[in-house]
Amino acid sequence: MALARITSPHARGANHTQTIMLWVLAATLPGVAAMTWFFGWGTLINIALASLFAIGFEALILWLRQRPLQFFLRDGSALVTAWLLALALPPLAPWWLVLVAAGCAIVLGKQLYGGLGQNPFNPAMLGYVVVLISFPVEMTAWPAWRGIEQVMPELNATLGFLDALRHVFLPATQVIDGWTLATPLDVVKNNTSLTMDELRAEQPVFGIFAGYAWEWVSLAYLAGGLFLIYKKIFTWHAPVGMLVALFVMSLLFWSGSGSDSNGSPLFHLLGGATMLGAFFIITDPVSGATSNLGRLIFGIGVGVLVYVIRAWGGYPDAVAFAVLLMNLAAPTIDYYTTPRTYGHRKAQRGMGKVD
Repeated sequence: MALARITSPHARGANHTQTIMLWVLAATLPGVAAMTWFFGWGTLINIALASLFAIGFEALILWLRQRPLQFFLRDGSALVTAWLLALALPPLAPWWLVLVAAGCAIVLGKQLYGGLGQNPFNPAMLGYVVVLISFPVEMTAWPAWRGIEQVMPELNATLGFLDALRHVFLPATQVIDGWTLATPLDVVKNNTSLTMDELRAEQPVFGIFAGYAWEWVSLAYLAGGLFLIYKKIFTWHAPVGMLVALFVMSLLFWSGSGSDSNGSPLFHLLGGATMLGAFFIITDPVSGATSNLGRLIFGIGVGVLVYVIRAWGGYPDAVAFAVLLMNLAAPTIDYYTTPRTYGHRKAQRGMGKVD
């Protein structure tokens, strides 16, 4: 009789780092497709450049640290950082801006602290904030969405691939005012006299609830995020916490359609980088909280900060700033929300004693 094979009673699965990163990249594809459709080739060019630069910086730092390149590059974390950063940057951003953002994300946001698993801040958001503060003009040059020429014939929202490449590498040869348009969050943020109805009549950027193109892009990211929850790549706690908190804040301070309105709850949920942040940024397992209760609190904090900065801060969108601020609070959240070890009573905080 053959002897039965005896193995240790350890759980086994395929959710290692590379697999998780590939699932995250796959889940961004609906958003990538929507952004490419509405804003042209710039999104794909951003992704290609950011991926090349991020992997290059990662390889350089690993080489300087004398770490095995193949082992660390294969985990896919640098590629995910590059994709998320590229999706946050304006399409058709100059190549040097993508270079600076990717370099700061990998070097300052990740490798400076020891690499994957050691970084206290979300690398993509750190790189984004650096270029947002340093190059505000380039970071607000969003191209007009597909279809805008029907209501504003003077705008050209259909740059071909070669024209897009030319603008990325030779931006001085393009006339920026001929194809850029303020985002809906910019319009509402800078409004001082017009009611929301008047804004919608004068500005073609608005759709049913938020921006015309941004609504569909947000729904695409929502679909990708729900897919990741279904695949159990992360739990629902952080995304739900953020979206509910943002909804409640925007509902409490919603002043209707007057000139002092900051926008409706749906305007904030479907506008800007809300859905990208909720499902692809704050769910970072390294820079966020670790317990389920901690993730919920972390998400609530991000949602509150997003509205506070959008309504009363100096930037129309605030996901990156909110995430970085809550990254600072993540260790404290973990300290007070980590569940007790099985078989032990909860530790007395400040005493270091466990029964």
